[in-house]
Amino acid sequence: MSGTDRPAAIEARGLELVGHSDLDGRGDGMQVMRNGDVVYVGHMGDDGVGTSVVDVSDPRQPRVVRQLPAPVPARSHKVQYADGLLLVNHEIFPPRDVTAETGLAVYDVSHPAEPRRLGFLALRGLGVHRMWWTGGRYAYAAARSLPGIHGGAVVTIDLSDPERPRLHAEWHLPEQERAGRNPGIRAPGRYASCHHPIVAGDRLYAGWSDAGVLTFALDDGKLSLLGRVEWTDRVGGHPYTHTALPLGERGLLVATDEAIDPDLMGARKDIHMIDLSDERAPREIALFPVPDGHRDVRGLRFGPHNLHENRPGTFRSDTVVYATYFSAGLRVYDTSDPTAPREVASFVPAAPPGQACIQLNDLLVDADRTIFVTDRHRGGLYILRHTT
Repeated sequence: MSGTDRPAAIEARGLELVGHSDLDGRGDGMQVMRNGDVVYVGHMGDDGVGTSVVDVSDPRQPRVVRQLPAPVPARSHKVQYADGLLLVNHEIFPPRDVTAETGLAVYDVSHPAEPRRLGFLALRGLGVHRMWWTGGRYAYAAARSLPGIHGGAVVTIDLSDPERPRLHAEWHLPEQERAGRNPGIRAPGRYASCHHPIVAGDRLYAGWSDAGVLTFALDDGKLSLLGRVEWTDRVGGHPYTHTALPLGERGLLVATDEAIDPDLMGARKDIHMIDLSDERAPREIALFPVPDGHRDVRGLRFGPHNLHENRPGTFRSDTVVYATYFSAGLRVYDTSDPTAPREVASFVPAAPPGQACIQLNDLLVDADRTIFVTDRHRGGLYILRHTT
């Protein structure tokens, strides 16, 4: 399904659907990056696809031009683009004791629709989950289950020679140093794990699963912990904190928890506003409003996931925040008053055939505010624009 054959909307406030692709029947979409007239879409790996290359020169008629296979038994559901290169993760999923090529692949995309693999960094363990790279020498990634470490650590990857990427530095919490079997994110107790690093200037901000948000100083790719804030004890379970996004120069940060648990089970998951005016003692000052309705998930997810990350070359704002919310679709917030964020727009498409409800998963907002957003299971790629 693509072009003018578009899904219906069950909620549309300030946003409209202009184009859609079911990614050639492989709609398990994840992270999106744009390179000129194409976008790269990572896949959850359910259908054997790793990365789709989609022509969006006409956003009303997106067209799949190539699909790279998933690195079975791993997956490659995350992508980063800059400087004519595409980074693609390799991660074993679901976590299990298998042998796979895990780490980070580097592709030449100087011809945007024709990715050509250049190099690979192999990492022991489950591999790379999320990454951050906007060009330059260093990329930053959450590497899961490195030897002797339970959960994710931040690794710095030197890309000065993209044909031979190499590990430059690594950082983890002392509590993650454990022997024995790694219980994974559904551990019965606290499970500290880096989920997603984001860099702004000489600072790195990371959502750290059950350890909240950690802030770091960067010096030649090496990390020094500055401060942290968490709410694990308050929510009484796994918050699965995912993304930590600084809002320009305001001394503020937005953090999402990930609604991993189905059927609204588990600890509460929120979007948090953090005051960073004292980097060594960040503090939570507000929670974002929770959408009404959309809780009939029938085994799927309701709650926050990821944010538009204000990457260079895309739409950037220190007040407007875009968030995917699984069954509640896409939500847009105004944070002009950081103590009272308010929702200003939303879009929820109808569920694709055979799926109980929509599961909007990840997104990219282009410089002209065209929005590319994906569904986790079958829906594929949705292209939206503002109506006001």
